[in-house]
Amino acid sequence: GRTICFIEVKARATLPEAQSAITETKRRRIERAARQWITRNRWSVGYTMRGDAIFIAPRRLPLHLVEAFHLDLVG
Repeated sequence: GRTICFIEVKARATLPEAQSAITETKRRRIERAARQWITRNRWSVGYTMRGDAIFIAPRRLPLHLVEAFHLDLVG
């Protein structure tokens, strides 16, 4: 459809450790990278932008969280 996902993938020993690895600092870095990508891909204006995450741990199925973090792409 018209959704673009910026996905952070974290692999740790456990799924909870992987989930806690997306800090506020990391979220801001992803947000900054997403803004840069959008400015270089003007065709994406008007699309829904989403911050998803995939968490990986040994002997577990990957966990995909839709809208795992909010992206403030306005400014």
